[in-house]
Amino acid sequence: MKYIISAIYIGLLGMAPIAGQSQQNGLVVDKIIAKVDNYIVLKSDLESTYLNYLASGNPATPEAKCRILAQLISQKLMVAKAEIDSVIVTDAEVDNNLDRRMQMILSQYGGSAEQLEEYYGKTIEEFQADIRDQVKEQLVVQRMQESITSGIKVTPSEVRKFFSKIPQDSLPYFSTEVEVAQVVKIPSVGRDEIAEAKRKLNEIRDKVLAGESFETLAKEYSQDPGSAKFGGNLGFAKRGMMAPEFEAAALKLKPNEISKPFETQFGVHIVQLLERRGNEYNSRHILLMAAPSQDDIKHATNYLDSIRSKILADSISFEKAAKEYSDDIYTAGNGGFFMDQVGGTRVSVEDLDPVVFFTIDSMKVGDISRPMNFRTDDGKEAVRILYYKSKVRPHQANLREDWQKIQAAALNEKKTKALNTWFNKAREDVFISIDKTYDHCGIMN
Repeated sequence: MKYIISAIYIGLLGMAPIAGQSQQNGLVVDKIIAKVDNYIVLKSDLESTYLNYLASGNPATPEAKCRILAQLISQKLMVAKAEIDSVIVTDAEVDNNLDRRMQMILSQYGGSAEQLEEYYGKTIEEFQADIRDQVKEQLVVQRMQESITSGIKVTPSEVRKFFSKIPQDSLPYFSTEVEVAQVVKIPSVGRDEIAEAKRKLNEIRDKVLAGESFETLAKEYSQDPGSAKFGGNLGFAKRGMMAPEFEAAALKLKPNEISKPFETQFGVHIVQLLERRGNEYNSRHILLMAAPSQDDIKHATNYLDSIRSKILADSISFEKAAKEYSDDIYTAGNGGFFMDQVGGTRVSVEDLDPVVFFTIDSMKVGDISRPMNFRTDDGKEAVRILYYKSKVRPHQANLREDWQKIQAAALNEKKTKALNTWFNKAREDVFISIDKTYDHCGIMN
């Protein structure tokens, strides 16, 4: 397939909003333009994906549309082969991914379910049903790609050979990059603060029992960023998906009953059970994250100060301290380091959190900051120390300074070749038909 290589990942970017828009506004007279066994590619699929491609700032060219069509056909080929090879994606995986996708889509409408429903002329449930098959297909494609490319590695000699083939005037130019790590401590919340959160939730619960809307109160008071904008609605969940305390509280209830306040690792909740279907249940909740007191924050600060002293005395390395003591699950396993897109520890200053950037701007390479307060991505008050390990000035790509990035590019090229080999073989196992309008693309050549 001529265009598979450059287009392989385009369809995994999430096109649901644009796809819906093009069909709603009648921009495309739909028809089948390709078949792969029992799977079809519609003209609206091609046009909406092409619109998404253009919206990302890419140039409009006939060749780009051919690449996208080839990629859509390759996706259908992977799905067809997954069916033959019994590659399975579970309903739970689809539901979890769909929930995250819906939150992303809703964020484009200011978190307003009403705006989305008005724009598309359908309910949230209908919209989810419309894109569920698309989400499942994309997960199947990802699973197939992982299966095909698993175990592929590159040797140092292959990396050097890959780099030597890049023309000198085509080498990328990298902006300033830094290595920065953190050790995070989230203050333990005192019992008085937890008791105050429970008192507030009891007041909210009383309002619901008196006739006020649970969803309205959730939007006003809940501190769960994922569900508050949806009126606290969490949708259907299988057993084992939620925190154990949450699940236990929800499943003790009768439909429409509201729990008393209870604690989980995320904070203090009240939950309303909406419906049960066998092993699944639908619920909504209001979460309050009890704020730590000044004494709680001071205790966390002193704790990090003692760790910093041990690091400065060479009693423990920063990386080991992060792995053993940091409360940040995203960086602790990396020795506290922020990572780039290919898993490297050197991050462009343009991609750093502005607070981190301005902090290290006043530090010297090798410095470890004193404990400082900040808010985590989910809104919790926390304290951290930062380690400014290194700084690399703007430069043109070279093997000495950019080995990890070049290695990742070489690995991606090798995986792409493996995918091409797979496609050329797999297309013999299925029926593929493409509308003659697209003969100029030479997709089957």
